[in-house]
Amino acid sequence: MSGDSASINLTNHFLIAMPGLDDAIFAKSVVYVCEHSPRGALGLVINKPSDIKMEALFGKVDLPLLRHDLTDSPVFQGGPVQVERGFVLHEPLFVQGAKPEEALYASTMTIPGGLEMTTSKDVLEALSSGSGPRKVLVSLGYSAWSEGQLETELGENSWLTVDADQAVIFDTPVEQRYDRALALLGLQSWMLSTQAGHA
Repeated sequence: MSGDSASINLTNHFLIAMPGLDDAIFAKSVVYVCEHSPRGALGLVINKPSDIKMEALFGKVDLPLLRHDLTDSPVFQGGPVQVERGFVLHEPLFVQGAKPEEALYASTMTIPGGLEMTTSKDVLEALSSGSGPRKVLVSLGYSAWSEGQLETELGENSWLTVDADQAVIFDTPVEQRYDRALALLGLQSWMLSTQAGHA
């Protein structure tokens, strides 16, 4: 890696917490990075479910939930920032053959090479009516790093990084996501133990 850490861009990557990171929110977490620039980074933790189910969340915003595949899905703890606000990580809508004008929500961030993240209520309304993106992860709150902060944490070996794999987000049981993300690097969690012995 070059000495110019400013050139690193981890958009559409996973951050995988190292064992030494014992923060209550980030310990053993996998974060999907939605945006990373010289100004900082923003991401969503994809493996920390809250005790709120999707059906309950929709009830709180006075919407029915006609997507029965989502009723018992957990709402995730995306991070410590704006925990009262919903963030919907989903596949790009054009995947479903929608016309471009139908594939827009009021407030959507398109993640280069990856997914989309929508914060406007219209995506919930679409899901409520039984449509909307097929693959979704809904979180309350997000994770954020100020300018240079993530680079500093990487330098302190707080995180491993790897290209994101959508199958880990949408098709992998929650309790297996950390290990599956590590497997993308050819690693297993026991290899990271700070107490690892040497043969």
